[in-house]
Amino acid sequence: MLRPGNPMGKVLMATLIFEAITIGLAVPVMIMVSGVSAGLASAAGGAVALLALVAAGSMRKPRTGYPLGWATQVATLALSFLTIGMLIMGVMFAMLWVVCFILGKRLEAQRGMT
Repeated sequence: MLRPGNPMGKVLMATLIFEAITIGLAVPVMIMVSGVSAGLASAAGGAVALLALVAAGSMRKPRTGYPLGWATQVATLALSFLTIGMLIMGVMFAMLWVVCFILGKRLEAQRGMT
């Protein structure tokens, strides 16, 4: 978890919001390109997008926001079982999440916040 007031917390929140948008846009791809049923694609994509939005909304509470953010990364990668394109997107968002988290920890160490 990053400490409150760390500027990377806002970047992580924005990452989750953009991730939710991307997941929402992936639902039609799952249906049209990968042949996933509309119900399954909507349920899976909607659940993961909702998880991303809940995680973004709870980022101000580190005890809930960060674990939900990590769970969102895992869930996004799990969507690759429905369409291979989500593997690429999931890896990109997971890498962005990890890099931002590491940079946030470095900022805390540099500022003596630890």
